[in-house]
Amino acid sequence: MCLPPSLITNSEGDLKQVISKQWLSAACAGAVLALGVAACGDDDSSEASSGDDGASGLSGSITIDGSSTVQPFAEAAAELFNDANPDVNITVGAAGTSGGFEKFCAGETDISDASRPIEPEEVDACKKGGVSYFDFQVANDGISIVTNPSLDISCLTTDQLRQLWADDKVTSYSQLGTDADTGDALPDASVSLYGPGTDSGTFDYFTDVINGEEGVSRKDYTPSEDDNVLVQGVEGDQDALGYFGFSYYEQNQDALNLVSVDDGKGCVAPSADTIQDGSYAPLSRPIFMYPSEDAVQKPEVKAFVQFVADNYDQIAESALVVPMDDQQGSEAQAAVGKAVG
Repeated sequence: MCLPPSLITNSEGDLKQVISKQWLSAACAGAVLALGVAACGDDDSSEASSGDDGASGLSGSITIDGSSTVQPFAEAAAELFNDANPDVNITVGAAGTSGGFEKFCAGETDISDASRPIEPEEVDACKKGGVSYFDFQVANDGISIVTNPSLDISCLTTDQLRQLWADDKVTSYSQLGTDADTGDALPDASVSLYGPGTDSGTFDYFTDVINGEEGVSRKDYTPSEDDNVLVQGVEGDQDALGYFGFSYYEQNQDALNLVSVDDGKGCVAPSADTIQDGSYAPLSRPIFMYPSEDAVQKPEVKAFVQFVADNYDQIAESALVVPMDDQQGSEAQAAVGKAVG
C-alpha cells in the first residue's frame, strides 16, 4: 500500500536496488537516460511511495546532467522518486562535472551533478547566464585505482601514482619499483592507462591531489567522461590500469582488481568505511548536486530536491554509493531546507 506524499521524505523502509552491472554497461549506449516508473512499490517499499492510487499530483520534468560519478546516485534518486511521482519525467545525463556546469550555467538544466565544488570561472559563467543556484552534498566517493585482473598490482604509493600519471616517461610498470604492499617488483608490462576526460571533476580532483596541479596529466591514455567506458576498457585490456568513482568498481568488482593506496601511512583500500571516515586519503571526497534557484520554484524540482536530502542514505545504498555520515546529512538537509523554504 502506497503512503501519502507527506510521508515520502520520512521513509525508513528498505529500498530496492535499481542499478545493476548489466544496466550500467548498457548505459554506454547513451549519455542521457530518461527514468520513470509508473507503479507504486510493493509492501516492502511502500514507505517511499505516495497515495493509494500511485499518483502524487506532481507532473512536469526535471533535467539533470554533470558528473558520471554522481550519475548512479542521481539515477537511483530519480527511480525512487518516480515510484511516488510517476508523472514527473526525469532525465539524467553524464557530461562530466565541467560539461554539466557549462549546460547548467547556460540555463539548459535544472540540476548539475558535481564531483568537485564549482570553480571561479564557472561561477562567472553562471552569473553571466543569470543562473543563481545553491549546492548540497549528496554522498561520498573514493577515487578507485583499478587494474585488469591479469596485472598483479596490490598497492601503489601516491608518489608512484604521480610518476605514472604526471607525464609519459614511465612506459613500464616495473619502472615504478616495488609493490608498496608486497615488496615484489611491479610487473614488467607496458603501461596502458584509462582515466576520465578533461571535462570530468574526477580528472580535476585526481590531478590536483596526486599530480600536484589541477589539469596536469600525461596525454597518452584512453580518456572518457563515461565511467562505464573506462570500466569496459580496463576489463578488456590485460595491461590496463585506470581510475574512476568507487561505485563503478563496486558494480564491476568481479572483473576488476582493486589497488590500495599508500599516502605514507600504509596501504588502504577504498571501502564504505575508509571513504566515509577519510582514511582512504587523499582520494576520498564529497559529491554534490547544484539545483538552480529558478528550477526549485517548480513544484516537481522542489519535491525532488527535498526527497534527495531526506532520503540520502537509502538512495546511496540503492546506488552502491558511499552515504554521508549523520553530520553531513544534517548539514545537507539544513542547506536544502534554507533554500527551498
